[in-house]
Amino acid sequence: MSEQLPEQPFMSHLLELRDRLMRSVLAVLVLLLALFPFGNDIYTFVAEPLMKVLPEGASMIATKVASPFLTPFKLSLVTAVFLAMPYLLYQLWSFIAPGLYQHEKRLALPLLASSIVLFYLGAAFAYVVVFPLVFAFLTSTAPEGVLVMTDISEYLDFVLTLFFAFGIAFQVPVATIILVLAGITTPEKLAAKRPYVIVVAFVVGMLLTPPDVISQTLLAVPMWLLFELGVFLSRLVVRQRAEREASEEVSDEPAMAMAGAAAAHSTATSAEDDYRPMTDEEMEAELDALDDDDDDEVVAEEEPGSGDGGDKEEPATPETFTPDAVDEKLEQVMRLREEERFDEARRLLYEVLVEGNELQVKVARNILDQLDG
Repeated sequence: MSEQLPEQPFMSHLLELRDRLMRSVLAVLVLLLALFPFGNDIYTFVAEPLMKVLPEGASMIATKVASPFLTPFKLSLVTAVFLAMPYLLYQLWSFIAPGLYQHEKRLALPLLASSIVLFYLGAAFAYVVVFPLVFAFLTSTAPEGVLVMTDISEYLDFVLTLFFAFGIAFQVPVATIILVLAGITTPEKLAAKRPYVIVVAFVVGMLLTPPDVISQTLLAVPMWLLFELGVFLSRLVVRQRAEREASEEVSDEPAMAMAGAAAAHSTATSAEDDYRPMTDEEMEAELDALDDDDDDEVVAEEEPGSGDGGDKEEPATPETFTPDAVDEKLEQVMRLREEERFDEARRLLYEVLVEGNELQVKVARNILDQLDG
């Protein structure tokens, strides 16, 4: 039993993958059974762009014995997969989504949906725009005396290739955004390489389309325009990500301030732990130093007044505490301490902690420690 435990997660993944594949195959089979009775009608719809431009008296032919059956069946199967693509990708997404982080899910799901829509748009563009132009051009180039009679299976392979080529070509915006989000490149670098992208678009059009200038151009130009759309959208995505990161930094400032306050409190606590009360001799020395500092202070000269109109000295506000007043409180504390009036001494010491300077506060704290000890 213990030997099987490490294999259980892997086996569970295999079982889930099997279930997803069975659901996908079942969906395709259901659509195939529903579409197969209409296979000939579907083929007629797909062949309409060519049938419209065939010369008078020409028609499509079947050169193989099984072609009248297999060709509509093949088209029905491809159509079933084409229509079931959203469900198939949903099954794929359901299988891999549990292994993704939340931010990866937020990124992958819109890209996946956009990819499906763009593939359908590419196929529709090929049928509506490309097929009429390409077939009109190809049939018009037939030599004199040659009757154009296209085989139905050859035609199906031809149009499926174009459907696939334009569906893939319309994925350029998605690929551009993925490259930018992955940090491989930036919108600015992509825009700077625009001339190379145009050349690559025509090369891809040459490789994926039949050997004619019209279909190559009709594939290359949309690829270039979709590249420009991808650059524009990637700039928007980068800007939104920068704004989101900036907002997250702003929201993190209170937390950082709280962390700084906690660190300051920790430092103060550490300093409190390192504090050592002074002895009586050290305290007397500190008080003498305070008295010496008070004697050395220079009193500011009063400005001479001119009669009654002279400037009067403004009285000190209640919040202003002079060192002499605090020293008097410390001396009073010493007297109260000798008289064992500790409560009154503590009250004055607390006032010194608020009103005194650093040296006076230090003396007050030492006296409080001695009283509490």
